[in-house]
Amino acid sequence: MEIKLKNKLIGTEHPPLIVAEMSGNHNKSLERALEIVEAAAKSGAHALKIQTFTADTMTLDLDEGEFFISDSANLWAGQSLYKLYQEAQTPWEWHKPIFDRCNELGLICFSTPFDATAVDFLETFNVPCYKISSFENTDIPLIQKVASTGKPIIISTGMATVAELDETVRAAREAGCNDLILLKCTSTYPATAANTNILTIPHLRELFGCEVGLSDHTMGVGVSVAGVALGATVIEKHFTLNRADGGVDSTFSMEPDEMAQLVIETERAWQALGKVSYGVTEAEQKSLGYRRSLYIVKDVKKGEQLTSDNVRAIRPGKGLQPKYLSTMLGRRLAKDVKKGTPVSWDLIG
Repeated sequence: MEIKLKNKLIGTEHPPLIVAEMSGNHNKSLERALEIVEAAAKSGAHALKIQTFTADTMTLDLDEGEFFISDSANLWAGQSLYKLYQEAQTPWEWHKPIFDRCNELGLICFSTPFDATAVDFLETFNVPCYKISSFENTDIPLIQKVASTGKPIIISTGMATVAELDETVRAAREAGCNDLILLKCTSTYPATAANTNILTIPHLRELFGCEVGLSDHTMGVGVSVAGVALGATVIEKHFTLNRADGGVDSTFSMEPDEMAQLVIETERAWQALGKVSYGVTEAEQKSLGYRRSLYIVKDVKKGEQLTSDNVRAIRPGKGLQPKYLSTMLGRRLAKDVKKGTPVSWDLIG
């Protein structure tokens, strides 16, 4: 089971796909957006993701009730949803220069559409795949629209129950999606390691028989590395040039040097998985010589007995294994033996 996105194969037999999520970290500047693309490519990320929506396709222009973020604990408290989305949106006229720059730098570029018009627009760029955000994963009409393109779909699980995910996956597959990736995701910004529950990753793979990854909103690389150890084949992280520059998602976004570390450490985690293995590997062959083994530790004359005083288990490993010590004790030597001689069967009479 593997999925091909342009020149990158996704699956457990391949290093994880690392996706840099720009989101609204462009801070309403196309120049900055293109700098983010360049920084993502330089850091070693394999893909860059943007979001395709307008404030009007997301919500209503109201400053009251449920349309206003009043929860002081919310990262975006004190704003209306409409104004937040106005700030975060990536203008549609920016999509072409962003896609073009990604192509020039060898980055896979795709987007999260939030309604049918965004899907139609993205199709004009022949995007290689689509992402469904965790808040939209129960929007069955949107999922059906995306699936009808026949492109691979990446879906963040977020708050969805198993029953909701089952409905989502069925809808995607029935509408034409053959290549599906589910990303374990905690829909808090930022998330903590304690509420990430990445043991869900192998469970998702078993339940739905598809590729599984992690949309990681925690700080640092530890959770993502652990996710790869549990079988994540895609890692998505929000990305910015500098958190100090601010922006709607800056507080939980990676900076370029951190993204570079993520790329290196997740690939190391993938390499370390290997296979179930016991015994000596080819790389360990030389190390066999440094095991403990039985050695003569004092000069011994022919006919003398081997005792705990003149034979011991020490390094290196040229002699008989230590398990033969009790067998050797009390046996008489067939010849004179010098200190430092490895014990072998032909020494005894």
